[in-house]
Amino acid sequence: MIDVAVVGAAGYAGAELTRLVAGHPDLSLAMVTSTSDAGVRVSDLYPALAHVDLEYVEPDAALIADAAQIAFLAVPHTAAMALAPPLLEAGLTVVDLSADFRLADSATYEAWYGVPHAATELLSEAVYGLPELARADISAARLVACPGCYPTAALLAAVPPIEAGVAATERVIVDAKSGVSGAGRSPNAGTHFVTANEAVAPYKVASHRHTPEIAQQLAIAAGAPVGLTFAPHLIPMTRGLVATVYLEMVEPVATDDLVGLFAERFAGEPFVTVHPAGRMPSTAEVRGGNRAHIGVAGDEEAGTIVAVCAIDNLGKGAAGQAVQCANIMLGLDEEAGLGLPAPAV
Repeated sequence: MIDVAVVGAAGYAGAELTRLVAGHPDLSLAMVTSTSDAGVRVSDLYPALAHVDLEYVEPDAALIADAAQIAFLAVPHTAAMALAPPLLEAGLTVVDLSADFRLADSATYEAWYGVPHAATELLSEAVYGLPELARADISAARLVACPGCYPTAALLAAVPPIEAGVAATERVIVDAKSGVSGAGRSPNAGTHFVTANEAVAPYKVASHRHTPEIAQQLAIAAGAPVGLTFAPHLIPMTRGLVATVYLEMVEPVATDDLVGLFAERFAGEPFVTVHPAGRMPSTAEVRGGNRAHIGVAGDEEAGTIVAVCAIDNLGKGAAGQAVQCANIMLGLDEEAGLGLPAPAV
C-alpha cells in the first residue's frame, strides 16, 4: 500500500479525495490536514465518511513528508507553491489541485492571480494533469498540476476538432455552468442559498481566472494562439458542470463525421463517453464519478460546431481526476479506486 496525505482535506474537493483514497485498493490514507478544522475528526465534519478513522491536523511539510509517499494538495492558490518544493525535495510525489502550477508562464500567473509566483523553478517541470491529453507526460512526472473543473470540460470538448483542423481558432466560445460546490466550502453572498437557489447567474464573464489556462492548452492543441471567450455560470445544484463550446467550421462538416472524429480521438479512454449523433450529455449522467460525457453537433448552415461536455466538478473536475493522475504516476491501474458510489457531498 502507498501512504497518502490529503492536504486541505476539509474542503469539498478534499473531502471527495478523502472518500476516494479511503476506498482505493492500492492507497492508504495516512494523513488529512486542515488549517481551519485541525483537531476535528473527519467523521464529525463529514458523517458520510464515518469509516475514516482520522483527525485533521495542521499542514506541515515535514510531518507530511514523514507520513506519506504521495501528497494531494487540495489547497488555495499560493499555498501549494509553498508546500510543493519541500515535499518534492523530500522525495514525495505531488498532485496539486490548485492553480499554482497550471500556467507555464509566471508572468501570466501573476497577472491573473495578483501575487508573485514563489516556485517558478518548478513551472517547467510541472505536467498539466489532463490524462486524455498528456498521459505519457503524467506517467513520468513527480509534480502534476490538475486542471480546473471548467478547463477540463472545455478542453475535452474543444481540443478534438481543433487538433483535427476542422475548427477555426480565431474565435472559440466556452459557455459553462457549474454547481455551487465549485465555489468551495467557504460561504459568500453569491453562494448563499437565497441568492443561488432558483437562479442561473453568469459571473466573471471574460475575466475568470480559468481563462488563461483554457487558452494555454487550446494553443498547444492548435499550435498557435487561440481567440477565447469564456462565460461561466452558477447553477442551483450541488455538483455537476456542463461546458458548451462553439467553434467555427473551417469547411462544412456533418454531425456524423464530428461524432466519428470525437469517438476516434477518445477511443480507449476509460473515463470518456462520446454520445451518438442527436444525443447530448447531462450532468445527471456523471454525478459522483470521474466520467466525462460528450455530445457534438454540426450546424452546417451556420458553419458552427457545438460540442458539449458534462462532468462532475468534484469528480473529473477535481478529486477523481487527481486520483486518475496519481494512478498513472504511480504505475497503478488507471481506473483503480474510481468506481465508488455515494459521494460525500
